[in-house]
Amino acid sequence: MKRPLFIILLVLAIDQAIKIYVKLHFALDEEYKLTPWFIIHFAENNGMAYSMEFSGKYGKLILSIFRIGAIAAIGWYLWHLVKTNAHKGLIVSLALIFAGALGNVIDSAFYGLIFSDSTYQVATLFPKGGGYAGFLQGKVVDMLYAPIMTGHFPSWFPVWGGEDFVFFRPVCNFSDYSISTGVILILLFSRRFYPQVPKPATHDEGITHPPIN
Repeated sequence: MKRPLFIILLVLAIDQAIKIYVKLHFALDEEYKLTPWFIIHFAENNGMAYSMEFSGKYGKLILSIFRIGAIAAIGWYLWHLVKTNAHKGLIVSLALIFAGALGNVIDSAFYGLIFSDSTYQVATLFPKGGGYAGFLQGKVVDMLYAPIMTGHFPSWFPVWGGEDFVFFRPVCNFSDYSISTGVILILLFSRRFYPQVPKPATHDEGITHPPIN
């Protein structure tokens, strides 16, 4: 159990350290270019990965409850895998997914309580008038933007003809990367992680019948 616990704690520590630093040092939509294709761009969203939105107060509450339930299910499955000595790669992958999901839920659960709202001014920690939202109503902090490739769709291209495109457009965070890494590892190595169980022999298999005269 030590290895998955270490991975979970490490991902959470890195994720929260980055988010708190950005929240306390960047105004909303402020950015800093590390390279032309990797940018720190401060954005916030109401709940889903890669800056996707689930709008409305009750919509966000439902989403938060659903995510907590999903985290509990993933945590139980991870515990089951450890107890049954499952493939170490599968355990590591599930630990990455669990840690990433938990990291984003921490934002929505507590950031609204402890931070002031981020606008054109940098937010403050534990503001005198209280935080900007209630429990499970906080916004998820995103900052990792990687516009690896930009271009222009030709006019004949279906749907997006004549429009500019950016790959990869969404702004995300370290938790999102952790979730994506875990999912990709499971997809790539699923046969190794879930070895096929040999089929039980049928009634006639392995039985030698006497020759027919």
